[in-house]
Amino acid sequence: MTGIEIDGKVVANEILQRVAVDVDALKQDGWAPTLVSIRIGDNSAVDRYVRNQQRNASKIGIDFVEKTFPPDISEAEVHAAILNLNVDPRITGIILQRPIPENLPIKYLQATIHPLKDVEGMHPASIGNIVYRELELGPSTAIAAVELLRGTGLQMEGLEVTVIGHSEIVGKPIAFLLMAEGATVTVCHHLTREVALHSRAADAVLIAVGKPGLLKGDMIRQGSAVIDIGINQVEDDEGKLRIVGDCDYNSCREVAGWITPVPGGVGPVTVAVLMRNTVIAAGRLREQYREQMTGHH
Repeated sequence: MTGIEIDGKVVANEILQRVAVDVDALKQDGWAPTLVSIRIGDNSAVDRYVRNQQRNASKIGIDFVEKTFPPDISEAEVHAAILNLNVDPRITGIILQRPIPENLPIKYLQATIHPLKDVEGMHPASIGNIVYRELELGPSTAIAAVELLRGTGLQMEGLEVTVIGHSEIVGKPIAFLLMAEGATVTVCHHLTREVALHSRAADAVLIAVGKPGLLKGDMIRQGSAVIDIGINQVEDDEGKLRIVGDCDYNSCREVAGWITPVPGGVGPVTVAVLMRNTVIAAGRLREQYREQMTGHH
């Protein structure tokens, strides 16, 4: 028996079909969603992300605008560009593609994006809202991982979940999202003494650390769900570059009840969630605009 491979493309398409309906409704109301992608410098991984975003956006009728800046752009210039997009009423969503050059302060620039246009859910306000169970515009990767876990049909209430990795944009938000669903969550990180102790006790393991093959089959419980959020480039024996996750896929699949592949698992769902966030953001901007027009709160 091997675990069921969860096809992220199928889950993504279901989300996109629902979002397409909302896009049409917004357009008929004169609020066509427009997503602006900001990228700084050149990076092949970013190329792939942006192509995926562009393809998905055009599939469901979201306008996708690319703004590319040279790697030597100053912090002040990026800051000014974001502020201009914040006040442009035609722009309903802004995404800052990572990674950006190291001399630029990612957190500061991320926080410059207006929370209402922050479709990636990376603004401190968006992340903070998750703690208060306002889960709409959370970080897209974290939401995608939870969607995939929900897709297994496992009862979320009382589910024992181990999250490996505690980054601000993936691990921590996942823990809050799962707690909001009633799961019991253990978060492991580089100071955790024995990760396997926690992962073996879990009904589901979500991993995002950027270490290829870290989670082995002997570290998980029989029949558990494994959601692999890692994206790593490794060289195979022939010297070809391959994309792999943080799980040792083959050994984990023999033990797991469900497992997400990399690529083709969390990735496509993240882009679909980004599109859904874009539509939610456009809807919220419309409401805010109407309130301002009528002078009511």
